[in-house]
Amino acid sequence: MPAGQAGRQAVSGSAPTDEPIALADVGSFYAGGRAVRIEGEPVREIAFTRAASLSYDPNGLYRFEQAYVQYFVPARLAQPLPLVLLHGGGMTGAMWEHTPDGRPGWLRHFLRLGHAVYVVDNVERGRAGWAPFTQVWPDAPIMRTAEESWSLFRFGRAEDFASRRAFDGQRFPVAAFDAFLPQAVPRWPGNNDAALRGFCAALDRIGPCLVLAHSHGGEVAFRALHERPALVRGLIGIEPSGFSEAVQAAAVTDKPFLFVYGDYLDATPLWTRLAASGEAYAAALAAQGARVEMWKLADMGIAGNSHMLMMDDNSEELAARVGGWIMRARAA
Repeated sequence: MPAGQAGRQAVSGSAPTDEPIALADVGSFYAGGRAVRIEGEPVREIAFTRAASLSYDPNGLYRFEQAYVQYFVPARLAQPLPLVLLHGGGMTGAMWEHTPDGRPGWLRHFLRLGHAVYVVDNVERGRAGWAPFTQVWPDAPIMRTAEESWSLFRFGRAEDFASRRAFDGQRFPVAAFDAFLPQAVPRWPGNNDAALRGFCAALDRIGPCLVLAHSHGGEVAFRALHERPALVRGLIGIEPSGFSEAVQAAAVTDKPFLFVYGDYLDATPLWTRLAASGEAYAAALAAQGARVEMWKLADMGIAGNSHMLMMDDNSEELAARVGGWIMRARAA
């Protein structure tokens, strides 16, 4: 065994990280969406290149609010249920592919564990595309600034952004902060229902699965659990920032749920509230017969994790722990 590999395999659910991944299949598809006819827009002259110009008429039939899904099926398929990775707010599926400092992302780790992995770009994000017409999405889009990312994701105090002084013990690769910023994309605050429809359409194509959702993706995933209870067989919430309005026993009884939170949760009033909301929702799941586990990593002796813990310097260890939880939940 190569030096260091034994240490990587010490955590239940880990897998060698220095071997090529053999794939049996890779592909993609679009799911959901709706047809929209745009009328009343002005015609204008545009130029695609110095040689190609034309009169552009934006009026006509479009399709918006679809989800884009890319899937990877390992040659050694060892897990019975595929794992669906759902990004957080203002992010895309790229967040699972690599870390800002160039280390392998969770996508590759779970492939090595033998999962078929489905990576979603949900409505309005990445390759799912977006609608430039206010007739479709009346809200103006917003986009996260570097300053907001710094404090909201708990890399450091807002007043320390200019000097890039991170919290003591911070595990996010702060030296690669500028490489992280291009992952932010526009989002439309009023599109949660559209995101739910797009994700449910993706689940209809994927079939029974486990869902791993981050941050804003938590609300979409927990609502989808109740819309598609036969398909979502378990759910991992990585610092979820939203939930379903109610918990229905028929959707959650005897299903496994894992909540994972990093460090510095008392850094802002928002995160104090979000962590409390997560605990309350976890208790509501348990009260309806769900099998729930809550990880507060700092309380477990794992200090320094940010909101982007799949990118922190111990991301491989955390993925291995989640992989171990999946195997234990499957055996229960």
